[in-house]
Parts: sequence; structure tokens; C-alpha cells
Amino acid sequence: MQLSMLLRAVSALLVASVASAVPTDVSTQDVYVPPVTAPLGGAIWKVGSLQTVTWDTTNPPKLIVNKIGTILLRKANLTTPVVLADGFNILNGKQTVIVPWVVDGDDYQIVRT
Repeated sequence: MQLSMLLRAVSALLVASVASAVPTDVSTQDVYVPPVTAPLGGAIWKVGSLQTVTWDTTNPPKLIVNKIGTILLRKANLTTPVVLADGFNILNGKQTVIVPWVVDGDDYQIVRT
């Protein structure tokens, strides 16, 4: 009986030490998703050209969890695996990309994560 009480006490101490190791400020950080401002609907990009994707960074929160961004292409409701850019700071508000080859006549959207 005493061994089981000792094991419970040790388990409680381990749980308490793991819980105290978790940073407390994580709950105060925000996922920031500023809206894309360009390109807008109807824009036509030539394959192989350099284009600039922009987004509004007017009012970012102070503590941002996701400062490093990725730009992808979306076709209809599916995000494609095509990565136009990644590893940039989203607070820059813009990123230059090279337009990849896509099927003529298909409509795509920019997704910034």
C-alpha cells in the first residue's frame, strides 16, 4: 500500500514538473493572418514572370506565433502543393514570386500562410 502511495506522489511530481516547463506566454500569442491585397481577382500573370504578392500588415498583434510565411496556389477549393515562396517574414507585407506554369484558362488564388 505504501509503495502505491509513493508511486502516486512521484507521478504527481513528474506531472507538475512537466507542466511547469511549458512556456506560459504561449496562450498570449496570436496566429496572424493579414489579408492579401494583391493580386486581386481578375489579375493575369504571365508564366515565368516576377510578380509581387502583398498583404495588409497595418495592425499586427504584439506576439505573433507564425512570423514565417509561405505562399501557395489554390485552385477552386483545393490548395495545390505548388510553393511560390516560403521562409519570409510576414511582417514585410510583400513577397516577390516567380509565376509557375499552370493550365491556361484555369483560375487560381494566392494563399499566404
